[in-house]
Amino acid sequence: MATALDGVRLALVHDWLNQMGGAENVLEELVDLFPGAPVYTSMYDPAKMPAAYRRWDIRTSFMQRLPGYSDHHQAWLPVYPLAFARTDLSDYDLVLSNKSGFCHGVCTQKGSRKAVHVCYCLTPTRFLWLYEQYREREQIGGIVNAALQPALLLLRRWDWAAAQRVDHFVAISTAVQERIRAIYGRESVVIHPPVDTQRYTPDPSVSVGDYYLIVSRLIPYKRIDLAVAAFRHLPQAKLVVVGDG
Repeated sequence: MATALDGVRLALVHDWLNQMGGAENVLEELVDLFPGAPVYTSMYDPAKMPAAYRRWDIRTSFMQRLPGYSDHHQAWLPVYPLAFARTDLSDYDLVLSNKSGFCHGVCTQKGSRKAVHVCYCLTPTRFLWLYEQYREREQIGGIVNAALQPALLLLRRWDWAAAQRVDHFVAISTAVQERIRAIYGRESVVIHPPVDTQRYTPDPSVSVGDYYLIVSRLIPYKRIDLAVAAFRHLPQAKLVVVGDG
């Protein structure tokens, strides 16, 4: 069946492919929507990703050759802007970035060549714009905090400037829409991520447990600590947390 995108040269962009999370679930849906579209990313570790990804056309940056890129990708934080800025996608008609980090900074215009860039924004880069929350939870202080400040300032400037070059923003929620407006000064439309509603439809034949359940990666920005703190004030309620970090 013909679609409005038939004949359109389209590229997908993702921050990194060395861990599974919600962003990667969204990417899988985008690949299903646009089969055959290349996926540009900073790095890719096949051993840590589903086997199906090996059938994709994944194109990595020079960061793929950096030591420890897969296990310690956070250590290379200042390098991501350079990696994506050097990713020239101006020969495409449409670029769709799936962003929570820096991938919205890809090059989409070079001379007279210009691709339309739509950014599906999972969130503005948390470490840059919600740094104080990170600093408190990770107990970053003293010399380390002082040393980070110049780098954070430069990265925020780059991140903001990259956001201004995006043609259209799409937010995953009204909360993210507000962050995009507050941080980048850009408007967006909201398109919620896909959810397997059949899988999560309650089965009337199964009894409901007497507890609340959180299934999540156990990493700081997921704020599982807030739920735990709340349940300390609800002695009659039980909270079960499933996941690892």
